[in-house]
Amino acid sequence: MASEILVSFLGAVQASLSVLLTIGCGVAAAQFGLVTTEAAEQVSRLCVKVLLPCLMIVKLGSELHLDTAVRYVPIVIWATIFTVTSILIGKAMVAFFRLPKWATAAIAFNNTESLPLLLLQSLETTGVLATLVGDGQASEGIERARTYFLACSVINNTITFSQGARWVTGNQQEADPEDSTDPESQQHHDDRNQQQRDANGVCAGESDDDDGCSDSPNERTSLLPSKAVHWKRRMGKHLTSKLRKYFYSSPKPVQTAITTFGTFLNPPFIGAIIGLIIGLCRPLHQIFFNDMDEGGYFNAWLTSSLRNVGELFVSLQVIVVGVKLSLSLRLLKEGEDAGKLPVGTVICVIFVRFILWPAISIPLIWALAAYTDILTDDPMLWWALMMMPIGPTAMKVLALADISGASESVRMSIARFLTLSYIITPIISFAVVGALEAAKAAKEKT
Repeated sequence: MASEILVSFLGAVQASLSVLLTIGCGVAAAQFGLVTTEAAEQVSRLCVKVLLPCLMIVKLGSELHLDTAVRYVPIVIWATIFTVTSILIGKAMVAFFRLPKWATAAIAFNNTESLPLLLLQSLETTGVLATLVGDGQASEGIERARTYFLACSVINNTITFSQGARWVTGNQQEADPEDSTDPESQQHHDDRNQQQRDANGVCAGESDDDDGCSDSPNERTSLLPSKAVHWKRRMGKHLTSKLRKYFYSSPKPVQTAITTFGTFLNPPFIGAIIGLIIGLCRPLHQIFFNDMDEGGYFNAWLTSSLRNVGELFVSLQVIVVGVKLSLSLRLLKEGEDAGKLPVGTVICVIFVRFILWPAISIPLIWALAAYTDILTDDPMLWWALMMMPIGPTAMKVLALADISGASESVRMSIARFLTLSYIITPIISFAVVGALEAAKAAKEKT
């Protein structure tokens, strides 16, 4: 028994070190000037807006069926519970221990995307999780676990980007003054601009960096003919003005509902919805994921392309994490103001993310799996549920600091904390082994 635990622990340590080394590649690339922080920001946006939605479509669409959809109900409920609970714990700790405001977001949001996916990839190599699913089924079990973590990340991302920015500085973002523009006057303004564009053949009223409007070509210059560019812009303006008019003419409760729903829309969420529709609609699932001779006409080209693009997210996003973390290290080396990092903040966040949540999630999920029928008979699902609340703070917190308009010192403090948080990532090995043994024990009882 002791030897089995030791083997599992060593495998988990190796997987954690693999993640850390991947982050180190990003740090080294930035330190040697191979990648700039500006380029990393662009790649990060690419990962979130393109790569992750493609991964959502493929993974959720392939693993989700009408007969397996029940597996994802506990994931949605559990992800919502532990995220909201983490927010409440964060607010309580900030108020009681007088921590910086950004500590709320650091406590509330852990890395539920790139880190777990890369950790699963490494654990598959070490064979640690094979004992949960049996010989010859490890790859299928790992694929299910990836889908479970992606489903969890949808909930986490939705809450993070809809509510998280105001917790970094404690202030609510001011509404954009243009949003209160009267729709009728906006319509007249758009019509005048459009008439002037049609008469002069130029983009009056548009900024120089709009598609096709710049005197000198740049990366945003459209490759379409000018007539097509003008038609696209005219239709876009017309549709926008019409929707704005309908929005402001609708009752206030409807406006509030639409605005609230809009705050939860983000590319990964949209990708998850598309994957959900493909998975639950049997004809679509057949076209996208079956073999060619079984009706899978999209599998060899469209699905394969989405899969190739989506798989880039796993390692590329972790490398971007390393590039971002290198910025704080560089500022420390140059002696610039890298922000203050209170020891109390570090202790509280690490305690919640690496000690408190393992102590809650592992026994709780073990009890539900062993003594109730709430969870389906899938030990990989049990292990994934145990691990979802555990891990370092998400790099999204640094993006939230930018969105909220936090000061440079606050952003550097967050970057320093994230650097330390990911350096100690290998301690997650204890939680990996604990969850593994708990899942095995629950499997023996069922």
